[in-house]
Amino acid sequence: MPFYPFRGGFLEVIVGPMFSGKSEELIRRATRALIAKQRVQVFKPALDTRYDDLHDGVAVASHNGRTLAALAVGDVEALRGRLEAETQVVAIDEAQFFPQELVSLATDMADSGKRVIVAGLDLDFRGEPFGPVPELLARAESVTKLTAICVRCGAAATRTQRLIGGHPAHYDDPVILVGAAESYEPRCRACHAVPRKERATPLFREAV
Repeated sequence: MPFYPFRGGFLEVIVGPMFSGKSEELIRRATRALIAKQRVQVFKPALDTRYDDLHDGVAVASHNGRTLAALAVGDVEALRGRLEAETQVVAIDEAQFFPQELVSLATDMADSGKRVIVAGLDLDFRGEPFGPVPELLARAESVTKLTAICVRCGAAATRTQRLIGGHPAHYDDPVILVGAAESYEPRCRACHAVPRKERATPLFREAV
C-alpha cells in the first residue's frame, strides 16, 4: 500500500494491460477505506456489463472473481450527478471507456478534498495511449503501473493483444471492444503484434 503524505485530496491512478490486476488493486484499496469506516463510492462505465450477471447486480469485478458493489454510469456528467457530498473516497474502474472530461472531474474531486482512485488501461490494443488515462497519469499524485505475464514468452507484459478468430486484430479495427479472455491476452512489447500499423516517419534517419 503506497504511503500517502499528501495534504487534502489527491488522485491515484492504477494502470497496466488486461489481466495485470488493476481492478483487483482498486477493489483492495476501496475495501480498506470501507474497513476504515470512510464513505466510499465506486463507479464503472455502463457499457461494461461483463460480470454483472455473474454477481447478481452491478459490480466492479477482477478477472479472478473478486467483486465490489458499484454504480454504473453512462458518462462523466452522470457520474458527477451521482456523487454525494459526504463521500470521502471515489473509485472509478475502466477509466479508458470514459471521455476526456473525466480528467477535469477527477481533478475537481481531488481539489475538493476527496481521495480519487482511478484504474484503467493506459494503452489500447494498438499500443497507443488510451482515452483520458494518459492525462490522468500526468496529474496524479500517485501512479501504480502493473504488468501481467506474456502468454507467448512468459516475460512481463505491458501490452494488451486483441484477437479476432485467434489472430491479432488490425490497426484500423475499432478501438473499443468490451471483452475478456475470449478477445484479449497480455503480451510483452516483443510479442505484441498489430497488423497494418504503419509508421508516419522512419524510426531512424540516415545521417546526411
